[in-house]
Amino acid sequence: MGDKQFGIDNNMLSQYADDIKEVVDHGVEVAVVIGGGNIFRGLQAAEGGMDRVQGDYMGMLATVINSMALQAALEGKGVNTRLQSAIKMEAICEPFIRRRAVRHLEKGRVVIFGAGTGNPYFTTDTAASLRAVEVEADVILKGTRVDGIYSADPEKDKNAVRFEKITFGQVFDQNLKVMDMTAFTLCHENKLPIIVFDMNLRGNLLKIIQGQHVGTLVEG
Repeated sequence: MGDKQFGIDNNMLSQYADDIKEVVDHGVEVAVVIGGGNIFRGLQAAEGGMDRVQGDYMGMLATVINSMALQAALEGKGVNTRLQSAIKMEAICEPFIRRRAVRHLEKGRVVIFGAGTGNPYFTTDTAASLRAVEVEADVILKGTRVDGIYSADPEKDKNAVRFEKITFGQVFDQNLKVMDMTAFTLCHENKLPIIVFDMNLRGNLLKIIQGQHVGTLVEG
């Protein structure tokens, strides 16, 4: 959204594409999962009285719109991409096929996974965790508005302390909000580390790839 109230800010889109391109140019295989909250949130629609399943499917379609926008931005900068959707939309993207996704990554293409898991009641976080496990990713990089995991919400509590590194067990014990529990448990069970970082700060993605301490690492 950038500074907008809803929709897509082209400046933010371009910045994300630049960050991803930098990482790809360093030879890193990148897959991307995007939410759709800037366009539609299924959970909020359900709270307003809409059928939850219908709202969730609408949210999944919103992620496809964002995915198409990122694909266009990346390809405009010379990055080869493939968009795969958990909901079949042959006119605009491939269906999700694990082996095909892995092959695209091996060829240096950025693979964008749209439409979440394709099922209601599952978040985009869960989709990211599931796809990461399926393509045998080394790490999940969870881009947020804050620069890591804190002991409390830093936007509400000035005394919140940021963790540079934390274990899955500590997150469970302290009931910290990193991802929804389904997504987080999936990462834990598959020993998939997570780095939570500020995705709006230009260059952070490259710093992470270069091994610099950015955000919070969850592992162990």
